[in-house]
Parts: sequence; C-alpha cells; structure tokens
Amino acid sequence: MPPSGLAILLGAGPTTGAGIARILASPQHGNMAVALLARREESLSSLRSSLRSQVPEAVIETFVSDTSPASLTSAFEEIKSHPSFANLKLRLAIYSIKHSSKKPFLEETHEAFTQSLETYVGGAFTFSQLALSRFFADHGDADLASGAEKKGTLIFTGTLGALRCNAEFAAYGAGRSGVRQLAQSLAREMSAKGVHVVHTIANGSIRDENGEEQKSGKKMSAEAVGKTYLWLHGQGPELWTHELDMRPAQEKF
Repeated sequence: MPPSGLAILLGAGPTTGAGIARILASPQHGNMAVALLARREESLSSLRSSLRSQVPEAVIETFVSDTSPASLTSAFEEIKSHPSFANLKLRLAIYSIKHSSKKPFLEETHEAFTQSLETYVGGAFTFSQLALSRFFADHGDADLASGAEKKGTLIFTGTLGALRCNAEFAAYGAGRSGVRQLAQSLAREMSAKGVHVVHTIANGSIRDENGEEQKSGKKMSAEAVGKTYLWLHGQGPELWTHELDMRPAQEKF
C-alpha cells in the first residue's frame, strides 16, 4: 500500500522521535512516508536502520539538519527532490527538538541567552515558514470557507516550561513560552486557511518503550505520543484541538 502522504519530523532522536516515526510510518497506523531530521548523521543512520528493520514496508529517509535557516532550508529542498517522496504531499510537520538551559541568572550572559532563543525559537520560526510554504504549495491557497479541505497539521512538542518556569531556567522558559506564543499566533492566522496548528505540553518522561513504567503510568510511551499526534492530525475542521496537555497517569500536576 503506497504512503498516504509525507510527514516531516525535526528532532528525530532515539526516544521520542523514534516512537513517533514508527507510528507515522506504520501501514497499520499513519501509513506515511517519513522524513527524519536531526543534527548527527551517525545517530540518524542508526535510527533509520532500526526503524526499517521494525517496519520493513515503511518509507523512511533521514536528513542532517540543525535549526539554523540555511540548514533547514537545505533539508527541505532535499526532501522535496528526494525520489522516495515523489508525488507525495506534505500532510504533517512536527517540531520536536530537545533544548534546555539551566544557569544561575547572574551567571547568564546575553550571548548565551540570545543564542538559546535563536536555536529554539528561531528554529521554530524557520521550520514553520518552510512547512507552511510546502503545505500551500502542495494543497493550494483556497481557504476552508471556499470548500477546500484541510491542508495539513503543524505540531510543536512543548513542555511545562512553556507555562511556568523554575529558578535558573530563564533562557529555557523564555524559549519554550516563545514557541507556545508562536504556535498560538499561527493557529489564529492559519486555521481558516486550512492548516491545523497544535502546541502540546509533554509533562513527564517519554521513552520509546512499552514496559512496566508505561503500563503503570510512571512514564509516557513514545508510540502513545505518535498515536496522539495522528489523532490530532485526523481531526476535521468541525473540531480542532490547539493545545493539549500530555502526561503519564502518575505525573503530578
């Protein structure tokens, strides 16, 4: 069965990213061709080999990219021209990078603080522009009021730091909350145009496992996150979730 569309995931690590990608690519779940983006070629190659062995029929390709404009632009161009994705339209784009910074505030520097924002918020900005441009290029400019269908889903994996922040996490909190506000602005601008924008809050540990800690609700399963993202993507214009709090059953809040 050929893939139903293309998904792009930035932040393809061995924990959260691996589980999400497996669900997106599996013919029993998302049945999408998946482009995985991360900074390190070695880890990407290992992840691709592992996923292909687990889901042999899946279409999965990897691309080295950080969150800089030049690197992301190059990666999106490579994805567009890659033969594995020929004639496939972008359906789902996920920004799911790990980025943290902890330092006593009086030891923080302007350079380090702004670099943290550039890496995380600047990366979200660039990824969003590239993904949205691809959505409109693939699906046209018509809005929902004119009868057009949903063009796709843009998801940001956030954390509780987007809502409240602890001591010594000033740069982290500023970045996480900045991306949350970016997602909210995009949702208000793009929803009527047919693009579903979601900000999730992952509160608790995510592991690419389905063991006792997942069954007892101590930790989240990465595959469960992937299934949740597919559920969000499957929502029609009659009801779109914009923000979703994700946590294992035993996580306190």
